[in-house]
Amino acid sequence: MDAFLTFLSNGLLDFSFWQIAAYTLITTHITIAGVTIYLHRHQAHRALDLHPIVSHFFRFWLWIATGQNTKEWASIHRKHHAKCETEEDPHSPQTRGLSEVLWKGADLYRIEAKNQETLDKYGAGTPDDWIERHLYTRYTTLGVSLMMVINVALFGVAGLTVWAIQMAWIPFWAAGVINGIGHFWGYRNFDNSDAARNIFPWGILIGGEELHNNHHTYATSAKLSNKWYEFDIGWMYIRILSALGLAKVKKTPPKPVFVKNIPVDEHTLESIIKNRYEVMATYARSLKSGLKAEVEKLSDVDKTAAKRLASLKKVLVKDTDNMSPEVIEHLEGEIKVSPTLQKMYDMRNELATLWRRSNLSREQLLAHLHDWCDRAEKSGIAVLQSFAMQLRTYR
Repeated sequence: MDAFLTFLSNGLLDFSFWQIAAYTLITTHITIAGVTIYLHRHQAHRALDLHPIVSHFFRFWLWIATGQNTKEWASIHRKHHAKCETEEDPHSPQTRGLSEVLWKGADLYRIEAKNQETLDKYGAGTPDDWIERHLYTRYTTLGVSLMMVINVALFGVAGLTVWAIQMAWIPFWAAGVINGIGHFWGYRNFDNSDAARNIFPWGILIGGEELHNNHHTYATSAKLSNKWYEFDIGWMYIRILSALGLAKVKKTPPKPVFVKNIPVDEHTLESIIKNRYEVMATYARSLKSGLKAEVEKLSDVDKTAAKRLASLKKVLVKDTDNMSPEVIEHLEGEIKVSPTLQKMYDMRNELATLWRRSNLSREQLLAHLHDWCDRAEKSGIAVLQSFAMQLRTYR
């Protein structure tokens, strides 16, 4: 009897509190790695290929650590991208509210997982072998029950607490924080078409998923970091797996090559279109610089007008596709006080049409690019001239 009570109290390992805490953090981090590398980048977006050993390890681990089904997860995530920030988005805080997604994200996931139309439309290419059909999909609760038994055996009654943390980890951090805060709060490197944001520049706690604006801009990239100061721990693991021959990266964000003193041609056009998010992010910095100079100039003449102009700092750099008609009307009314900003704003909108004019031929698009660069360089606006000169060097 005493031996049994000792077992219930200490388990097989008789670990200290800190040893149990370390085990909990390690196992939950493996779960995070499984979600970001296997479910997200490999299965949902096909950004990399995984060796069958690695792929099946993650599939087994997620079965016992989360009970999640690969087809359901990939389908729901693909639908999220296809219907992002609309009423059909399974978990957008822009339509459902931040509190709903943050605290009930797992419930929203379970509701959408019962939608057979979602699974049929977005679930192509996910595992459908014998073990998936007869074990992982059929007995989802068996896996998490097995994890509970293992934890109790290792740590006694404390194993139940460990198990509870393991079970809550993904529902909170992935379904709640990433799907909620990741579309509501943070910084944006790129003004893409949805509300995705980078929560932190260091993607460590949630496997790199913190860099959510980067991901939504380049959804099929295996690498989520983009700027030199950003760190994606999931990408670090992928690089290690690649070095060991256990993974093959298929896509990463495009990187332009800059070549001076050559004419603008189809290669320039192709590079600009391919790197359009980087191009517009660079233009946004030019707009900010131009706005600062105009505010300083106007401050000597009309401080009230200068203050109103300065208040446009955030909205001025946004793509008009991401603004309501009311905001556009207000913005265009305010910037009339500055012909320079008016010119830069108009030319930004013109530049953005390069990759929207699908009805035009390459020759016509190239002619538009030539005309745009010529007018920018003759504008007399220093930041616009500098940007046009850089634009000509894209390759």
